[in-house]
Amino acid sequence: MELLIHKTEPVVNESLEKWESVGHGGFGHVYKARHKDWGVDVAIKILRDGVCHFMPLCDEANRMHQASCEFVLRLHGIYQGCPPGGTSTQQGLVMEFMETGSVESLQKDLSGPPLWPLVCRLAHQVAVGMNFLHSRKLMHHDLKPSNVLLNVDLNAKLADFGLSRVSTSALNSNREIMRGIEGSYKYMPPEAFEVSYEPVRSFDVYSYGILLWSIITGKEPYPSAAFALVELKIPVGDRPKCEKIDQMREEGLKELVDLMKKCWDGSPSERPTFKNCLAVTENVFSKNKEGIHDAVGHVLTTLKSPTKCQSNTTLALNVPLQPPEQSESIATVDNVILTKTERSPIQDSVRISTTSTTDKATFVDDNRAKLIQNVTEVMAITDHLGDLVHRETYSLILGKATSQEKMRVLYQRALRSGGEEVKAAFYDALKYHQPKLVERLGG
Repeated sequence: MELLIHKTEPVVNESLEKWESVGHGGFGHVYKARHKDWGVDVAIKILRDGVCHFMPLCDEANRMHQASCEFVLRLHGIYQGCPPGGTSTQQGLVMEFMETGSVESLQKDLSGPPLWPLVCRLAHQVAVGMNFLHSRKLMHHDLKPSNVLLNVDLNAKLADFGLSRVSTSALNSNREIMRGIEGSYKYMPPEAFEVSYEPVRSFDVYSYGILLWSIITGKEPYPSAAFALVELKIPVGDRPKCEKIDQMREEGLKELVDLMKKCWDGSPSERPTFKNCLAVTENVFSKNKEGIHDAVGHVLTTLKSPTKCQSNTTLALNVPLQPPEQSESIATVDNVILTKTERSPIQDSVRISTTSTTDKATFVDDNRAKLIQNVTEVMAITDHLGDLVHRETYSLILGKATSQEKMRVLYQRALRSGGEEVKAAFYDALKYHQPKLVERLGG
């Protein structure tokens, strides 16, 4: 949709329908709406009063349009009208709608980071997008997980860099506004806490370093630290802790961590350019590229699950006491009371099982060779095991070409070392996905 924003008619209320509020941030409120003529859903970001006026917004929108890139959010036009619940005419941006949310929302849904191949792809795509912006002499100024949006296939797109640029003067002249942009100060370099500081490209590079830490760990940096504490500690060298990262064993992790620490260096001149970052992120992603299809599939399946990241094989449910008339039927699985409506698919398949945890583990051990040879639904079973399979082991399983190789890794890395509980959970998952195999083996 090639256009020059200032020469194009604004998008008005008559063109939009099915408004839905989807979020808010430091700059304004975001709505999802259907554009009647275009036939697509769009995101409408309504700017807060006082952020900027219409003509400066048009100029900034044109700069955003110049940054058209695969990994930068696409801008469709300018909105001018009265949004739902509003009382006056307001301005905003009309952008493509990213239905999977952001890296921030993904971390919350997964209660941690995604699988390693997707971590590597996100790190690389953000670096590509930022390198493109810098090559067009544009800066972001607010790079953080909530501003890295995700499309339906979990590809990353940078958002809000234009709004950050519009508000640069406000950020430098009003410390309260800077505090009000939730989380932004945690991604700011030490020099940015000086009142007279004006952002340059190394600002974005520092933010990228903190963002890398967040993508790798799935966590927010300094979760309980207020602005005043961050403003005090960052200039003296404090950074997010890396102890847990150092315990991870992933292909290319060391390279990403080294890059992360170079990016958040206290001296702006020592930070790499995004062109330098690309050489690292592209190499790391290439080492893990074969696993990206399964990693994305796993995450999308998890996001669609009603319980999201909760393990489907966890039988120790906290079932509230109910009067007898509220329970349609009751079953006992390994001494856990389950109502009919509370059973997972695996629990429903085993019904009233009298097989003990020890018997299930013995079955798995006695049939190790036959299971490695005959289990075909390895990834489905691994997904059901959830947190019982370590993320590193999951990545290794993804990387194997055949079911036998996948099953061998699952047994050696998870079942053998996990004890009776993990083997029993595997037995239940196997009975659900391949009941005839369990029956044939005498289970």
